[in-house]
Amino acid sequence: MKLIKTIVAAALLTLGMQTAAAQECCKKKNAVIESILTRTSIRKWQPQTVEAGKIDTLLRAGMAAPTAVNKQPWHFVAVTDKNIIKQLGGGDMFAQAPLAIVVCGNMEKALQGPGHDFWIQDVSAATENILLAAHALGLGAVWTGVWPRQERAQNVASVIGSPEYIIPLSVILIGYPAEQPAPKQKFSLENVSYNSYGNR
Repeated sequence: MKLIKTIVAAALLTLGMQTAAAQECCKKKNAVIESILTRTSIRKWQPQTVEAGKIDTLLRAGMAAPTAVNKQPWHFVAVTDKNIIKQLGGGDMFAQAPLAIVVCGNMEKALQGPGHDFWIQDVSAATENILLAAHALGLGAVWTGVWPRQERAQNVASVIGSPEYIIPLSVILIGYPAEQPAPKQKFSLENVSYNSYGNR
């Protein structure tokens, strides 16, 4: 009888631990969804600098993005020098931001042939990962487009001193938010089909 009670107790304990783990997992998943749904573009920042540890986390998040054939055709230039950030673009945003991450495509690592332009998808995914990580860390960020505007790409490349095979796709401006805009509601059933286009 004691053995049976011990087995039952152990089973209940295991079940309880599994339930707790599942609940914790669910909370984490919900936190990810919450971060995605509440992220919004921030264009005004406090003068506070972004800590080196958080910059490292942002870069790790960028490099965790999906990438075609695992080519990882990206390069990241983290810019903390405000004079250099100002040269990356115009207006108050670039003058205010305490951190910029220039997300680039590395053509020496890109696929060759018909899949060459997959680098754009890979580097875009890395850009979005950084935006979401910034929001999760209590930072605010905005994606500013570079590629395919040739004059903008050339300017950014000149400022960061990159070689021809490194193509800037985006500049993400990041810092501690000085504004709290409400996230835009973008979901619309008009943009959804099931099984075939137009089937709702």
